[in-house]
Amino acid sequence: MNRRIIRLNGEDRVTFLQGLVTNDVTRAPCWAALLTPQGKYLVDFLIVPQDEALLLDVHADLADDLMRRLTMYKLRSKVGLEFLDMSVGRGTGQMPEGAIADPRHDALGWRLYGGSGDDGSDWDAIRVAHCIPESLIELIPNETFILEAGFERLHGVDFRKGCFVGQEVTARMKHKTELRKGLTTLRIEGHAEVGTPIMREDRAVGTVFTQANGQAIAHVRFDRVGEGMIAGEARLSPQ
Repeated sequence: MNRRIIRLNGEDRVTFLQGLVTNDVTRAPCWAALLTPQGKYLVDFLIVPQDEALLLDVHADLADDLMRRLTMYKLRSKVGLEFLDMSVGRGTGQMPEGAIADPRHDALGWRLYGGSGDDGSDWDAIRVAHCIPESLIELIPNETFILEAGFERLHGVDFRKGCFVGQEVTARMKHKTELRKGLTTLRIEGHAEVGTPIMREDRAVGTVFTQANGQAIAHVRFDRVGEGMIAGEARLSPQ
């Protein structure tokens, strides 16, 4: 797994993180994101309580940026931040002792901190079947809006917890507009490179991402989805 673990400790650890991220830290384990003030995705991570600390389970390629941003926000908060040399095991079979259920979706099984290994589950197939986005694939820093990426459906945002960075824009998208774009799962014949534009009748529909078992996660304009979509040499159609 391409993951790193940040340990957040100190007496202010919960209140510090609570004011920054999209989810309710008091209900951890949970999945959350840090956004720009304009409501765009920067980084997502799992938040897992362990002893007198919180573990932040983040994609390795986003870990340094997350650490930098948390350090910037820290100011006078009584918190400590450090990287841990900790492995993460995961699987979809019987949950081992000490593991947690992945809070995004039951199909993602469990994660074990301080454990190791992977039971060989086809994670791309699981994600595609349930339209679950992945960091740096469907979730693109400074571009993705989390409601378009399914964060509410996947328990990654809580609108009752109070303020967080980017909360105003995110709440306005939920309450005052109807989402016209977002991630969905389409049928696909053939293969297209991640990021290939989807076209239909010479009009842009969206972009294709992860593919498995004849299905693909795509970010689309919902009103343009229909039969006859193409992405490169691949053909796509609604589910």
